[in-house]
Amino acid sequence: MSTINGRYEFRFSGEGGQGVILGGAILAEAAILHEGKYAVQSPQYGSRVRGGPTKVDVIISEAPILYPRATKINFFLALAQMSYNKYATGLADDAVLLVDANLVPNVQDNGHAVYRLPIVEIAKVELGNEVLSNSVALGAIVVLTGVVSPEAAWKAVEARVPGRAKEINRRAFERGMKEGEALK
Repeated sequence: MSTINGRYEFRFSGEGGQGVILGGAILAEAAILHEGKYAVQSPQYGSRVRGGPTKVDVIISEAPILYPRATKINFFLALAQMSYNKYATGLADDAVLLVDANLVPNVQDNGHAVYRLPIVEIAKVELGNEVLSNSVALGAIVVLTGVVSPEAAWKAVEARVPGRAKEINRRAFERGMKEGEALK
């Protein structure tokens, strides 16, 4: 995944309620608060609160971000087919795609690296709660991109989840990192 001047552009997409907006915020916070990088995020919600297409673009850079809109997405996460269909635009030629293996069956790779992982199934079936999808995805993203360290990402996750949910989120994050390693 090449970048221009250390600028990484991410797009997380899914359905309302899957936690993609929160996942983008956590990644941006990891970069800013724990890695000393610059980051901006631009969430976009569908007209429906739950179930509608949603996305967040996150830009992380080594230098100040002068233009805060994504122009060439380096990494695209899709947790729902309708979100993939709507938001798989503006991808860089060498973009990396991570799609939910069960919920996004139709992917046009157009020469992009495409990784398939049953993110929602891991969260829902193995870990017991679909809400953990963003922690699973974040673990895989950290391993696949290296844009922030696992420690920085975990600190940002930990700061956002309530005390009683820390252990299960830690398991989800580590499970995602394990799956990301297997995909590499």
